[in-house]
Amino acid sequence: MAHGERDGTRALIEVLLLGRHLPHEHLVTGLAAALKTGALTADAVALEARKAAEEDGHAPAEPVPPTAGRSNVTSLTSRRLTHLPPDKRPLSSVAHYDQLLRLRRPDRPTL
Repeated sequence: MAHGERDGTRALIEVLLLGRHLPHEHLVTGLAAALKTGALTADAVALEARKAAEEDGHAPAEPVPPTAGRSNVTSLTSRRLTHLPPDKRPLSSVAHYDQLLRLRRPDRPTL
């Protein structure tokens, strides 16, 4: 790999994510053109793919929000919290702290 394993994988993922916004045939054209020129970056692939889209008369697609077209997804944590049994523990008391404070300062009245 020209970029090393980690950076090369990251660049490949960036190229794959371009498929969200560009048609497959333009992405393949961009990959081929970038490879031919030796520009082995995701930016070069995106540039060449957009050039191919403009030549075909296609405008680049607008970015799709991540939640568009998906069903409602509930997080596992919130789902688990709704299924917890009711908490039947008694409320905690701070009376013992009040007693400690009275022992230390008997001249002050308690609230």
